[in-house]
Amino acid sequence: MSQLEPRQQAFRNAMAHLSAAVNVITSNGPAGRCGITATAVCSVTDSPPTLMLCINRNSEMNTVFKANGRLCVNVLSGEHEEVARHFAGMTEVPMERRFALHDWREGLAGLPVLHGALANLQGRIAEVQEIGTHSVLLLELEDIQVLEQGDGLVYFSRSFHRLQCPRRAA
Repeated sequence: MSQLEPRQQAFRNAMAHLSAAVNVITSNGPAGRCGITATAVCSVTDSPPTLMLCINRNSEMNTVFKANGRLCVNVLSGEHEEVARHFAGMTEVPMERRFALHDWREGLAGLPVLHGALANLQGRIAEVQEIGTHSVLLLELEDIQVLEQGDGLVYFSRSFHRLQCPRRAA
């Protein structure tokens, strides 16, 4: 791995202070079944409902995602740190075993959908832009499932943190 320029390192350090929801993006299709932990996910518009995802061009998942053309963004709850670690490659667990360790269900077109996630956002890749080291994918959503309650999982300062959901008064 080449050494980073000072500005690149400063950028990475600054981004480590940008709290972000933790997601596992999954796909299934002719190119295979896979998933990756990602925090570079944000909403674009609600007409039509569209998300923007950034995936490193060197990631094996990048090619699979584009070839399959369909993705599910699983917004992880505070209980899913282990799932996040597996799909981030922080463990030695092989890809197929990652799906066996947790409660995955089949969604649209066979997409892996994590049961108990705060949200499952399934859709098709509508557009791809290549910018620097990453592919920017626009995902037009076809199915949206949301849990009403649950703690969040965020990534901040290079580690996972559980974000407690405020409890509603009875």
